[in-house]
Amino acid sequence: MKEKALFSWSGGKDSALALYEIRKNKKYEIEVLLQTVTRNYRRSSMHGVRQTLLRKQARALGLPLDEIYISKKSTDKEYRRVMRKTLEKYLSHGISSVVFGDVFLEDVRKYREKNLSELGMKAVFPLWQRNSARLARAFINLGFKAIITCVDGKFLDGTFAGRRFGEQFLSEIPDGVDKGGENGEFHSFVYDGPIFREKVRFNKGETVLREGRFYYCDLLPG
Repeated sequence: MKEKALFSWSGGKDSALALYEIRKNKKYEIEVLLQTVTRNYRRSSMHGVRQTLLRKQARALGLPLDEIYISKKSTDKEYRRVMRKTLEKYLSHGISSVVFGDVFLEDVRKYREKNLSELGMKAVFPLWQRNSARLARAFINLGFKAIITCVDGKFLDGTFAGRRFGEQFLSEIPDGVDKGGENGEFHSFVYDGPIFREKVRFNKGETVLREGRFYYCDLLPG
């Protein structure tokens, strides 16, 4: 019998690949996608994707979406409080595992494990310590489709925002920038692939610079 689990969902490529892998594993049954949304903007907190598209994405995946709202200047204390409240709800229904798409950031893993252990829950990392460049190419070869929604100008030129995540994108990433964007160099939105029931349709909007550093490509529902 499969163990019921939650999935900490970003909407990006690592999340999609981790969901693909966890389903192959057949040990866990994903019950709900947990998505952090900035209340003021109605967008995913890091990736900047509109809530309407996030909901369309979840429907295309055939999974319920639980939106966890935080303020635009959320502190770690606020994040932990709202997340704890959400997790306690599922724990009371017998769900004690949460799946993440992290690859190699040790501090992030320890942070997640510590927060969950306080509730008697555990974290699952199906992609952990796998080569990020190989993961990026596996994502492409499996037929997933993604678009870059956010670029950190500290690592990449703003023209990378709004581009399709594919072999050409990978070939043009400068040396020293992780091919999977694991250090936050870029974020993506997955709109099609082997775990999707249907393609998520959208149109590209304008690209804007925020905080003098982050380039966001706005995606409009198609």
